[in-house]
Amino acid sequence: MSKYSNDRRNGPDFWLLLTRYLSLLGWLLIIVAMVIAFYAAPETDYGLLRYYQLQIRTSWVTPLTTYLYFILWFNALLSIGCIVINRYRSRRSSDSHYFNLVLLLLVSTVWFLYIFSDIHY
Repeated sequence: MSKYSNDRRNGPDFWLLLTRYLSLLGWLLIIVAMVIAFYAAPETDYGLLRYYQLQIRTSWVTPLTTYLYFILWFNALLSIGCIVINRYRSRRSSDSHYFNLVLLLLVSTVWFLYIFSDIHY
């Protein structure tokens, strides 16, 4: 390849860079959701706690659960949007397929369904 060849390949455009940053934001929000779920989830009833007759919380904290729902839905919609953008903006078959976005979508929806089914029993 000569030094002055007509190399028209460019790097990723604005939309693909946006999907990279949004997927990073989505995974950071999953970490935030894990912290919120730690504080919102009911406490485990251990035998030692029953022996000392300590009070434990057996239900989800509603305000924190609302934030958790919002984060999980936002992540699901964000990953769907990024998957669609990636599908239409990829130029070559060798471009990245962003499997992390599919995993983010799967984790968000399964986690949402788990919390939703656990609260409504």
